[in-house]
Amino acid sequence: MTIDKQYAGKVAVITGGSRNIGKAIAVELVKYGAKIVIGDIRDADGDATVRELNELAGGQEIAVYIHTDVTKYADNSALFKLAETKFGGVDYAIFSAGIGTNANTMFMPFDDKLDERMLDINTTAVIKGNKVAMLHLAKRGGGSIINIASAAGLRSRPALGIYCASKFGVVGWVKSCDVYKDVCNVRVNAVCPTFIQTELADDLSNATDEDPFAKLVQKMAKVPMNYVVDTVTKFIQEEERNAQTLVVLPDGIHLYEAPNPYGHIAAHDPGYAEGLADYSKESIAYFKKRLAEAREREGI
Repeated sequence: MTIDKQYAGKVAVITGGSRNIGKAIAVELVKYGAKIVIGDIRDADGDATVRELNELAGGQEIAVYIHTDVTKYADNSALFKLAETKFGGVDYAIFSAGIGTNANTMFMPFDDKLDERMLDINTTAVIKGNKVAMLHLAKRGGGSIINIASAAGLRSRPALGIYCASKFGVVGWVKSCDVYKDVCNVRVNAVCPTFIQTELADDLSNATDEDPFAKLVQKMAKVPMNYVVDTVTKFIQEEERNAQTLVVLPDGIHLYEAPNPYGHIAAHDPGYAEGLADYSKESIAYFKKRLAEAREREGI
């Protein structure tokens, strides 16, 4: 196939990139000239996806795979170091690894590992990966971090209790990252689709018990995968987008704007409003110093 050069020289790290959303994003970026580093635990799928991506590029080695447990700092670090060693650095970091099994937790057995696993993979791993990515993208001079969250991170359903909590955490994390564009030219954003036709949606659609949520999912229109991919490329290309959440629905892409209680506080508390202006200026210098310390500590 003919490769468009829109992303020529750009390198993307994608967790969970061996299939589903992550793979679809990888295919799209390769079509436009990007190089891809995939981190996943599904080694056979990862190797197959890399072969497919390299074939799309006419047999060139533009994609590599490394086994990555996203819950481990060491694995995240190895993933980004591979990108630097193989392709010279990282411009885009896309975190799409996640799980949705055993989401209906309230009346399930008291199982520490089962409940912690979803939070570890869906929330804590995103934070760990973003921290590693931030240092590498800062070294590159800037870039884009995109976290695949979920519309379940904006409105909860009892049948998805812990899954909703895990994705709410990602949305909150992204909102806290607005300062880093001014610190090191790295933008952090979130993609929140409703149901796409992936394994999670298939599992719910094929449920045979009396779970009312499974019945609801069977009736719901699904989001086309290309809408999710388009949202990712929108975040990559539109540099004004920072600490945003874009919701992906069957009818298209929508900006989600959460209520801002601090704006209300500032309107009624002059001292807070004055202090906030000082904080906004001082925090940039503060975090630039912390960034330099972190890069020195981690050797990045």
